[in-house]
Amino acid sequence: MSPMKEGESASYQKIKSMTTLKDVLAVATSFEASARDFYTGLIPKVSKNFRWLVEDLAREEQGHYDLFTSLAQRDDIEGAIQAEIERPVTDGKFADAVMIPDLGDNPDDQSVLQYAMGREHLAMTHYRALADSTAAGPIKELFEYLANEEAKHKEELEKLYYETVHSGGV
Repeated sequence: MSPMKEGESASYQKIKSMTTLKDVLAVATSFEASARDFYTGLIPKVSKNFRWLVEDLAREEQGHYDLFTSLAQRDDIEGAIQAEIERPVTDGKFADAVMIPDLGDNPDDQSVLQYAMGREHLAMTHYRALADSTAAGPIKELFEYLANEEAKHKEELEKLYYETVHSGGV
């Protein structure tokens, strides 16, 4: 929680630190869409050794986008997505990550891997925080699933990074 400014009460600070699951889902949907678009745009730019990886990442992000989109449209969870939860500490960084970097027209494999590892780590941390602060039910299960998925992706990317950087390539 941020420090109180003069004239603010503790209850005002608490209200300011809250958000709705609907807002969280909207930001997460944008996060996944920007990642999908970023990786799709990288496909023709990366080395042939890494094209498969970027294609896989684009597909995975599309799958996450589809999960969030379909969840937000379900009538049976309308009440749940209106619920307020405490804003995770990762919220600002996660929302900022909708903005994607320009890796140029010929990005090197190491830059692509570093960006992807950082993005997977941020998503894993954010989804884990959301799972921890969400009541039991389909939304909590979704965040737990996504946190676990992002952790697996990060681990795979770290292994590939090690093979690429420290072992001279894939």
